[in-house]
Amino acid sequence: MPGSRNPLITTLIGLRGNQRACVYTEPLWGLSLNLILPYLAVYMLALGLRDVQIGLVTTVGMGGQVIAGVLGGIITDKVGRRRTTLLLDATAWSIPCLIWLIASYVAPSMAFWVFLGASLVNSLLVITQNSWTCLMVEDADRDQIPHLFSLVMVGANLSALFAPISALLVARLSLILAVRILLVNAAVVMTVKVLWVYWWSHETSVGLRRQRETAGVAVWRLVSEYRSVLGIMLRSRATLFGLAIAALFTAIFTVNNTFWQIAINQRLLVPDVLLPFFPMAKSLLAIVFYFAVIHKVSGTTRFRLPLLAGFGAYLVGQVLIAAIPAGPGEAAGWQTYVGLAVCVLFDSFGLGMLAMLAEAIIALAIDPHERSRIMAVQRIVVIAATVPFGWIAGLLSEIDRSLPFVLTSGLAIIGIAVTLVRYKGPQPVTVTPPVVT
Repeated sequence: MPGSRNPLITTLIGLRGNQRACVYTEPLWGLSLNLILPYLAVYMLALGLRDVQIGLVTTVGMGGQVIAGVLGGIITDKVGRRRTTLLLDATAWSIPCLIWLIASYVAPSMAFWVFLGASLVNSLLVITQNSWTCLMVEDADRDQIPHLFSLVMVGANLSALFAPISALLVARLSLILAVRILLVNAAVVMTVKVLWVYWWSHETSVGLRRQRETAGVAVWRLVSEYRSVLGIMLRSRATLFGLAIAALFTAIFTVNNTFWQIAINQRLLVPDVLLPFFPMAKSLLAIVFYFAVIHKVSGTTRFRLPLLAGFGAYLVGQVLIAAIPAGPGEAAGWQTYVGLAVCVLFDSFGLGMLAMLAEAIIALAIDPHERSRIMAVQRIVVIAATVPFGWIAGLLSEIDRSLPFVLTSGLAIIGIAVTLVRYKGPQPVTVTPPVVT
């Protein structure tokens, strides 16, 4: 029956224009950056960085995102969504890959500074996140937006299918040599992805209007207008709630993305060659959860139970990774792998649910005519709120590599509390778009 088809599949098949360009090219992350990310923190350790330095690189990069974010909405409006995505995607992703490559050829005392420079260049990603999101959603139907974010997450998680490539390279070569090869590949594939999105897409109707409105207007004047945008956001309880959820999710994700692999490699003694299989398992499970469970959530605006489920699952996963005892000897035992399997199961559900909700709640709450500027300010606020967590987690990891996950467990508990406060009392039965209040 036509009505029984999964709504995500229906949306995927029916994509056209900018939505097709943005969603269909997402799996290319799997052939580029996502082959590197499981090894990036361990690669830094191998080049002589300490845990606290790795955390500081993360914090400085997020601080750079705050500064870049101030200009993100302005650049997106004046240059256009399509051209901004072209220029800044290449700058924020392809160039850092080459800088990370250079880090392996300098003296260990200089490697930290090279990674710091790469982190600042990579911080420009906040601008292209804004322009790319506007490019995808501005000409889309409102009720299609949650499905689009779910499909983007599914596309990114398809990277799991390519994880054995990096594992094979590390098994056959040294860690550093394998990562060098993967970095060159990532720079090339990301450049292809950027050009592909540009070729398939067109400037949005809102983007064309904002280009006309901002033509000839001084940048300083546009920056000063952020005060009115901030006022709009502060008067909207829905937007403030969305900011809180996005900040908590970003902080948890940032700490995990930096220190999860270090913890299982250095504390739990999982060998280098197996590291990419854990993100692979998380990604595959996330895809299963998207199509089996999360797609039902992406068609509604009743977010209390989905948020509680997402933060609750994340909490279980974070408590488990902190509680798994370091095994004796020189390699992880079977008990360690069983514990990690359960941890991955809960983490993948929490990640999949919260990644979609963190974007969708704000996208549904904001004024579509001010989307670029509001989303730019939103990213600044979220990133500014999460800046310290990379450095704090690095300090904790220097003491004990399980402590960063005690921190993230606390953040998940705060997320549950914020959700319960926001959704006090019964929710309405009808499923309608939220009104910004």
